[in-house]
Amino acid sequence: MKPAVRYATLALAVAATLGLSACRIEQPNPAPNGAVQKEDTGGSAKGDFGPPVGEPIQAVLTSPPLVPPATGRSQPAKVIVSLDVVEKDMEISEGVSYTFWTFGGTVPGSFIRVRQGDTVEFHLRNMPDSKMPHNIDLHGVTGPGGGAAASFTAPGHVSRFTFKALNAGLYVYHCATAPVGMHIANGMYGLILVEPPEGLPPVDREYYVMQGDFYTTGKYREKGHQGFDMNKAIDEHPTYVLFNGMEGSMTGDKALKAKTGEKVRLYVGNGGPNLVSSFHVIGEIFDKVWYEGGTKFQENVQTTLIPAGGAAMMDFHMEVPGSYVLVDHSIFRAFNKGALAILQAEGKERKDIYSGKEVDAVYLGDQVAGTSRAPVSVAAASAKAGTLTKEEQIAAGKVVFAGTCSTCHGADGKGMEGVFPPLANSDYIKANPKRVPEIILHGLVGPVKVNGKDYNSNMPPMSQLTDDEVANISTYVLNSWGNPGGQISKADAAAARAAKPANASEGH
Repeated sequence: MKPAVRYATLALAVAATLGLSACRIEQPNPAPNGAVQKEDTGGSAKGDFGPPVGEPIQAVLTSPPLVPPATGRSQPAKVIVSLDVVEKDMEISEGVSYTFWTFGGTVPGSFIRVRQGDTVEFHLRNMPDSKMPHNIDLHGVTGPGGGAAASFTAPGHVSRFTFKALNAGLYVYHCATAPVGMHIANGMYGLILVEPPEGLPPVDREYYVMQGDFYTTGKYREKGHQGFDMNKAIDEHPTYVLFNGMEGSMTGDKALKAKTGEKVRLYVGNGGPNLVSSFHVIGEIFDKVWYEGGTKFQENVQTTLIPAGGAAMMDFHMEVPGSYVLVDHSIFRAFNKGALAILQAEGKERKDIYSGKEVDAVYLGDQVAGTSRAPVSVAAASAKAGTLTKEEQIAAGKVVFAGTCSTCHGADGKGMEGVFPPLANSDYIKANPKRVPEIILHGLVGPVKVNGKDYNSNMPPMSQLTDDEVANISTYVLNSWGNPGGQISKADAAAARAAKPANASEGH
């Protein structure tokens, strides 16, 4: 062999040897069958830390939006979780009641917090006045049915089973008694957090938020008691999409609280039973999102998908004070079905980060922090009793006007010159007060002349409003800002709904 060839051959052999050596260093160890063995990053194989240490611990359970404190333990324990099933009537919206089936008397159910490796002894008690048997399927359980078969519980009985929390993460639990969808749709879901052994990174505030879709016989915000509509549920056409089981559950004086300079963590679940959530906080960016409730996180996230029966954890830092709106960014769900909450941050302005001019009305409407929807409930109760007064209608109408009409027409009814006609001291209204419910329901396409000025805008129809809401808004408008007064009844609103005028709007 010639020297040059011998040298080249040697060089190739050295390079090949080095390459193989590098591969051996960089690649995971091969499995016995020759397949590549991926790095083991956790899972149930690493979640059994031996038997419980010390005396049994009673789990601290919290109602939404509160979260139990961190376990703060370095060893596995036996943790006893006692949870009651309660069937009860509660408000799903102001003036609207619904029979919820609950874990712990709330929707979502109580938040459960344990540590990876803990042995959990679960006690499920079904209240004697329940009408239905119930059980629980915890997605954090390793075992058939997630505990469902072991926990089937008739009214007036208690069931007990035990599981070891092998996998860290944030998990949904729900009832799995047939018809499963109906039990979940009635509010039977919650979250269980299984902390990793080292715990989670510390934050200043933690909140518990869970989305669910609800299917009522009546339309959105239709007053009185509403039943469950199975056909709507099967067709996946929810009347309400809500955070924590009630429209406005975290708005007004119930808004979540934080201060600038603090780090906030949200534990967000989606009970479903049908819809996927596009969870977003308007005006914030998630520093970290532990997507799908697992142990990996993504950074700098705007909106995160949470499947039905899934969860996510998210951290973000508060720089600027103001109202931050939590929504399902399938946006009609937020503003027309109720999937909206508020985090109110207090602190000093940071003009270097955000200039100001916060217009809460655009996003918040009648859900703005500090606004009470109680007048709506009062009017609904009086209407049911047949004692509804004009004053009660005006008070309720003012609340609904703030969330429906004030963005364009202004809280003072003055509108926007050249764009949106004024409602205040309006000669157009005075000429025919019965126009008001008609315009609310069917919209109005210009040109029109109001108080001597021409307008040619397009008001979209607000047909999603109930007849009660239309009557109350109309009565409020008629009795405000120098208008002629009067009263619009629910029957008047129903008649206006049935009569579509020639200049009605098609919404565009």
